[in-house]
Amino acid sequence: MQNTVVCFGETLWDVLPSGKQPGGAPFNVAVHLHQFGQPVELISRVGDDDLGTELLDFLESRGVSTKYVQRGKTHLTGVVKANVDDRNEVVYKIVQPVAWDYIQYDNEVRDLVAGAKVFVYGSLAARSQATRETLYRLLQSAQLKVFDVNMRPPHYTREVIKYLLEQADVVKMNHHELAEILDWFGGSTEDEAALAGLASRFDLKAVCVTLGADGAMLWAGGQFYRAPGIKVEVVDTIGSGDAFLAAFLRAWLSGRPYDECLRIACASGALVATYQGATPALSETHITDLLDVQVRQ
Repeated sequence: MQNTVVCFGETLWDVLPSGKQPGGAPFNVAVHLHQFGQPVELISRVGDDDLGTELLDFLESRGVSTKYVQRGKTHLTGVVKANVDDRNEVVYKIVQPVAWDYIQYDNEVRDLVAGAKVFVYGSLAARSQATRETLYRLLQSAQLKVFDVNMRPPHYTREVIKYLLEQADVVKMNHHELAEILDWFGGSTEDEAALAGLASRFDLKAVCVTLGADGAMLWAGGQFYRAPGIKVEVVDTIGSGDAFLAAFLRAWLSGRPYDECLRIACASGALVATYQGATPALSETHITDLLDVQVRQ
């Protein structure tokens, strides 16, 4: 367990015009971490229905443990309707309430989190009181806490985001979320100063911000890093940020330098955007190959 990453939160189906795809940020991060060779567990909840069974089957087909994915009889498996008219800015309609709004706390999940190296959580799963209370309790047991900001209107409040920032050691967000958080808490809007300011205010080891096609930036170890975007033919961007985070964590836990972690993460996010759906079958070799192509160009 000492090297395990635990992902907590929503597991659901993204419903697209072309059909449904398994998803949910923690679910996607967990699948990609496993593909990259990182030990991982997922804490979530699905309904006792066909859609829930299909999600569990998908995880098992990818070799991801379902031991801590709870099944509930009172609420259906989560569904999100995704509008992909703009391939670069997907719009989501998230059904509520669903099974992952009722993730239960018990000694088994507490011990899992306490023994893990990293605990990854987001803000979407905190929209309901039941799951939010479970998350808040688990944060008290976690070692390294990674907050994957996921601000989907109207499913968040400033108060909850602030609390989750205060609990975090590492924060990853996109540039839209950064702008809103800076508007709330003030400080410089210049890139380096903004990230350094957030790190100082919330006592963070690292702040990472994705910039879509323009790459990403990072404040870590008292330094600012930026990685350029990688030009690819975009099919849809669903799950790109999740693949980015998984690759970043894998590289960081492997002891790679921060600038290299950022480049690897950008390549992973770009690669996923060339596929339909959030969790195409990828490996670290695919990422290395894409980076090699970029260097040759």
